[in-house]
Amino acid sequence: MTLHLYYARRFLWVFLALLAVFALFQILLDLVEQLRRLDDSVTFGQVLQLTFLKAPEGLYQILPLVMILSTIALFISLARSSELVVTRATGRSGLAMLMAPVMVALMIGSLAVAMMNPIVAATSKRYADLFEIYQSGGASVISIGSEGLWLRQGGPQGQTVIHASRANGEATVLYDVSFVTYASGGGPARRVVAEEARLTDGAWVLSNAKGWPLAAGLNPEAGAKLHDTLELPSTLTQDSIRDRFGKPSVIAIWDLPRFISDLEEAGFSARRHVVWLHMELARPLFLVAMVLVGAGFTMRPTRLGRTGIAVLSAVLLGFGLYYIRNFAQIMGENGQLSPILAAWVPPAASLLLALGLVLHMEDG
Repeated sequence: MTLHLYYARRFLWVFLALLAVFALFQILLDLVEQLRRLDDSVTFGQVLQLTFLKAPEGLYQILPLVMILSTIALFISLARSSELVVTRATGRSGLAMLMAPVMVALMIGSLAVAMMNPIVAATSKRYADLFEIYQSGGASVISIGSEGLWLRQGGPQGQTVIHASRANGEATVLYDVSFVTYASGGGPARRVVAEEARLTDGAWVLSNAKGWPLAAGLNPEAGAKLHDTLELPSTLTQDSIRDRFGKPSVIAIWDLPRFISDLEEAGFSARRHVVWLHMELARPLFLVAMVLVGAGFTMRPTRLGRTGIAVLSAVLLGFGLYYIRNFAQIMGENGQLSPILAAWVPPAASLLLALGLVLHMEDG
């Protein structure tokens, strides 16, 4: 038990040290990127705020890389200090030595899904809101429920609240839609209803629309106008709606089942969110596979040589498994694989492959 605790503590400290190094590099790179994307009207403090809000998402994505590098660093250190040789001399097998790193990886993966995932979702959403405010002067909000789809777009002219009973898969074409425009710093100024609204570059194009002025002291119906086609300016883009509407990473895993239910009840496809939910649940298993991959190539005495080739092989195999996992996720989102197969088969296959590698190396 003492030996397992020793290995677990060593592995945890190596993981935290590498995670801190990657966090520092990522913050510096994101800071330069934010300074490049935003103009002079945004202060350095606001840019720094955006950088720190974006950092958790980046770290969450590179957890498998940090995990395999931590495993490689741990076992190379143990091999160079001859601790692996001493441990084997006591009669412990390689699989017994792996119990502590595997348990730590499983714990880190579980904590990442249960605690870090909601933090990443909150910071990502806040980052998107602030970035739109700093870039265009107003934030857009998307809400989906049984009553339909709600959008809010902002800009220098004021806010506009949009409601549609249904939409296409990317929420860029709305049906049975109404627009309520609010004056900057004031109350509602105009209401428009239409059979269809299609998002183009910088505007919504409405078909069979009717508009009412809502200024104080006016009879709205007396000033109503019919339009076969009407354009309303918009700060929304297809990319921003797609990111908000179809990006499940901005929703905490604890809220994701309810969001999927609301999405399906409103008549939208929730396949992308279902795949993401299962991918998150399978994340601890994939992190354990990364530990076994790293250990399979580096858990051997340094006197055998070819350490550089072993490290390179472990990293390349880890990247390959990560690519296959992402490829399966895309196939699941496109409907070519069921969500459960797309999410669980790559981690399970990676775990079996890595375990077979470890057993092969143990047999020598």
